[in-house]
Amino acid sequence: MSETGNGSAHVLAEQLRLGAGFGQADQSHVLEILSSLGRHLAHWRADRVDLEISVKDRDGAEQKVTLEAWLPGRPSLVATSAGRDLDHALVEVRKEMIRQVEEEKARLGAHKTRPAHRAG
Repeated sequence: MSETGNGSAHVLAEQLRLGAGFGQADQSHVLEILSSLGRHLAHWRADRVDLEISVKDRDGAEQKVTLEAWLPGRPSLVATSAGRDLDHALVEVRKEMIRQVEEEKARLGAHKTRPAHRAG
């Protein structure tokens, strides 16, 4: 499957694991809210990306949503939200993960475009 068009949705649908606090019935809703993250992950091959989302104390006063991403050759990325509304918390972790992914892409780009050091 190519990474164009449908590829970004493929990354999330294939690589996102629902962790603690989420069930299969939540999958389509979670994927819908996180969908814009997919295009930011398209920099990497889908089979090299690993994602997991979990929620602790779902719908409780201490609810905490955590989205983790493992990208090849990069340290793991973690986005969390203590938002009391689950959808709001999902949006918050999506935005934070996009920010972190873009930072990693910028680091990779800076590394690739850095001029070779010449001995004086």
